[in-house]
Amino acid sequence: MLQRLSTVFRRPMFWHGTHHHDSNDATKRLFDTVSSTVKGIQQINYVVEHDPKLTTEEKSKMKQFLIYRYDPADENDFPKYVSYYVDLKKIPPMYLDALLYIKDNYDSSLSLRRSCREGICGSCSMNCNGLHKLACIHAIDTDLTQPAYITPLGHMFVVKDLVVDMTNFYTQYKTIDPYLKRKTPKEGNKEYIQSVEDRKLLDGLYECVLCACCSTSCPSYWWHPDRYLGPAVLMQAYRWIVDSRDEYTDERLEKLAEDVKVEDCQNIGMCSFTCPKGLDPQRSMNHLMKLIEEYKERKIASATL
Repeated sequence: MLQRLSTVFRRPMFWHGTHHHDSNDATKRLFDTVSSTVKGIQQINYVVEHDPKLTTEEKSKMKQFLIYRYDPADENDFPKYVSYYVDLKKIPPMYLDALLYIKDNYDSSLSLRRSCREGICGSCSMNCNGLHKLACIHAIDTDLTQPAYITPLGHMFVVKDLVVDMTNFYTQYKTIDPYLKRKTPKEGNKEYIQSVEDRKLLDGLYECVLCACCSTSCPSYWWHPDRYLGPAVLMQAYRWIVDSRDEYTDERLEKLAEDVKVEDCQNIGMCSFTCPKGLDPQRSMNHLMKLIEEYKERKIASATL
């Protein structure tokens, strides 16, 4: 079972499959994947005890954290869960608090990303008990009879332990030109003014912290992340398209209309379900696809004149 679970985290980032799936079929694939993963976690048969000297009575008073550990650079290492027991009375309530306590007091070799501890930077994204979340704002289940599982973001290359390679994700983000683009020269130091209504269109978009929780939870992104941009990047593309100050709307839509950058969204909704900031990438992508369709129709109409 360990080998099967490790495949999820060591799977190559780029692979090709069928490019178009029926929405119901895609949903079934999602739940089949989640179901098999949960069963694998529940039945895992390789766990390394960090402190094998703990008694059953001592363990009963503490929370067990099963943390995925693996260093691909070490040819003698292999994927595994390491079991740590923590007294929840000694730490604040979030998953990141537990991880930092473990790193500071039990095992300094544990690798993870973190920075702001306020859900702003997006660094500490990981899988907490089956859902991709920001560890700094996701509360620990205080039920001491149930272990807490912490693993890397799924379907990504593991650099070490809970750290994944975000290169492809950030490269895709760069392709959408995530900044204001103007054709009209700026007049002095004058600001680009927006109406209250136009500014409201950006609410629920600009708050994204690029943690990749949504994209790595998306089955369409699992199938071919080399071509499909994924919900996080597409929501940010939409953010600049609907910005009234930007003057490259059609050019942005034209670029997104190529290949399967957008159209492979199957409306499964895991992106919105898992977003740790409470945003709705699925809704944004539906609006974006509508804008792209309208742009294509305008382009065809203008070509026939």
